[in-house]
Amino acid sequence: VMCCCGPCAMYRRSALNLLLNQYEAQFFRGKPSDFGEDRHLTILMLKAGFRTEYVPDAIAGTVVPHRLRPYLRQQLRWARSTFRDTFLALRLLPELDVYLTLDVVGQNLGPILLAISSLAALAQLLIGGSIPWWTGLTIAAMTMVRCCVAAL
Repeated sequence: VMCCCGPCAMYRRSALNLLLNQYEAQFFRGKPSDFGEDRHLTILMLKAGFRTEYVPDAIAGTVVPHRLRPYLRQQLRWARSTFRDTFLALRLLPELDVYLTLDVVGQNLGPILLAISSLAALAQLLIGGSIPWWTGLTIAAMTMVRCCVAAL
């Protein structure tokens, strides 16, 4: 897996000790980084040659946002983490399982394509007074692709 979720993750102490300095000294664009630590640690583990595994019968508890504003802040933090750590993971992609490669590509290309489609639709609405049919088709197609990859 590309992200061992914080509340569910367990690491060998010997593996964590090897990467602790690198993990604690996270920087993004020249500034100390304090978001996406679980994804960052997972990618550091993968880069160091360790395996990550998903355990389907594991049970863990966590605190989740009950209001919209904290939820949106959480989602923004996760999105920033995904984009930032994808750059760290680019060298890993050829070595990853095909599904993980598709997942990483989808997590990053999907939002970019959605943003481009939305901006193009907004520009068309401002210029021509209507939204083109292909905007809905593009969004539906991206959703279907993402769902199929997840189902696979």
